[in-house]
Amino acid sequence: MITARDFRTGVVINLNGELFLVVEARHIKPGKGAAFIRAKLKNLTNGNSHENTYRPEDRFEEAFIEEKRMQYLYRDGDSYHFMDAESFEQVDLSAEILGDTTKFLKENDSITAEIYKGKTIAVRLSIFVVLEVSHTEPGFKGDTSRSGTKPATLETGAIIQVPLFVATGNKIKIDTRTGEYVERA
Repeated sequence: MITARDFRTGVVINLNGELFLVVEARHIKPGKGAAFIRAKLKNLTNGNSHENTYRPEDRFEEAFIEEKRMQYLYRDGDSYHFMDAESFEQVDLSAEILGDTTKFLKENDSITAEIYKGKTIAVRLSIFVVLEVSHTEPGFKGDTSRSGTKPATLETGAIIQVPLFVATGNKIKIDTRTGEYVERA
């Protein structure tokens, strides 16, 4: 058990049977009255965020999240198959658990699975991935009437905006947190 006084960014708590990530916590001492904690919490199951105030002595159950390295093997319909890097056990995860990470996931990539009580609740890709551009229109010299970007389809099927000089077959580095082009690889 932890108290609201122990809230720090990144702490995961079990609140009313659901897991919440502490996004931000501030200790506030008003000029009049008792001190309190204003915390912004993100629900890990549905992604909704809310802000609430708590007394510093309010107690919560801390959720211990286990992290495992896994390797992506293949996709079968709506199911994605992974192999645990330590035990070589195969696990299949649904597209809803993976969320937007499927846009940048290719075979043999490594991910970090976050597991709570034996159930995978979320996955994280590495911050940057290198993918090949499978199709993009050619950029024309001097074509700056638009913002200097064009759509490109990646080998995983994701479509992102890239600079005009990127051509089909180029390998590019992408930030998986934002889904934006970083540089040519």
